[in-house]
Amino acid sequence: MHVIIPTAGFGVRLRPHTFSHPKVLLNVAGKPILAHILDSLIAGGMTSATIVIGYRGAEIEQYVRGNYPALKVNFVEQPELLGLGHSIWVARESFPTDGSPLFIMLGDTIIDLDFAKVFSLQTSMLGVQEVPDPRRFGVVEVENGIITKLIEKPEHPTTNLAIAGLYLFLNPGLLRACLDELVTKNIRTKNEYQLTDALQLMIDRGERFSTFQVGAWYDCGKPETLLETNRHMLDKASHSRSFDRAVVIDPCYIADSAQIENAVVGPYASIGAGATVRNSIVRDSIVGDGAVLDGVITEGSIIGYGATVSAPFRRLNIGDTSEVIQ
Repeated sequence: MHVIIPTAGFGVRLRPHTFSHPKVLLNVAGKPILAHILDSLIAGGMTSATIVIGYRGAEIEQYVRGNYPALKVNFVEQPELLGLGHSIWVARESFPTDGSPLFIMLGDTIIDLDFAKVFSLQTSMLGVQEVPDPRRFGVVEVENGIITKLIEKPEHPTTNLAIAGLYLFLNPGLLRACLDELVTKNIRTKNEYQLTDALQLMIDRGERFSTFQVGAWYDCGKPETLLETNRHMLDKASHSRSFDRAVVIDPCYIADSAQIENAVVGPYASIGAGATVRNSIVRDSIVGDGAVLDGVITEGSIIGYGATVSAPFRRLNIGDTSEVIQ
């Protein structure tokens, strides 16, 4: 299965962390968001990938090539952020032309799913999930199990069935033709080339799309959802250690090179490589590589790489190499 993963966005809602790192390389439960995605796709049978890059794209390419040397992967740059449809269009040369299917998965969402089962489906499919506020998403209308209409971020939604960022195409050639039409005719919605518009063109031309329900769907696009995803991934697999002068309350991730001294860590704390936590209480937080926390009581915090915190703040969201000292 060939998979396209768009990762070109700025990650504005995760600033200040995305000033110094692309969003998909922010850590959750001990490894980058993109690593969780790639590991799941490889386990499901992904044989090759195209990763669409833009902002800080060289860092993404370096990470993937360094950590997944056996993966057959190419990188395509999206020079302007003109929508998800445009992101897939710039990767059009990688679409399969031998009759095999194409799978697309967004690069900022972690999903619990049996990808091997999805890859074996014999119908073009979209992953969907019911959401309380569908105005933030592309949504689908379904009749007798078949999608009849797609709407991008509707102001007055008629359904709460949101597209969860998973797309299986049995006819990649038709997808390419419809994306070409959007771009050449400059057909935009909300001033962007929308993948949902290309999907609607495909449906209008006879392509049948069904839906499958995703399991747990974790958006990593905001600080609060990044922490929620961290909690979920730690519940699945924690990686903690014991210390002579510290208490660790699982589930946690504590890197092998992290130092914990006279502290209480957890539950739901991720402590990065080379980080130091001393004389502190840290729970429900992500602490970046090389950060130093001394005399801190905090929860619900995201501490950037190499940051230094020495103050009893309850909640922090600070970027790399910052200092917060009382």
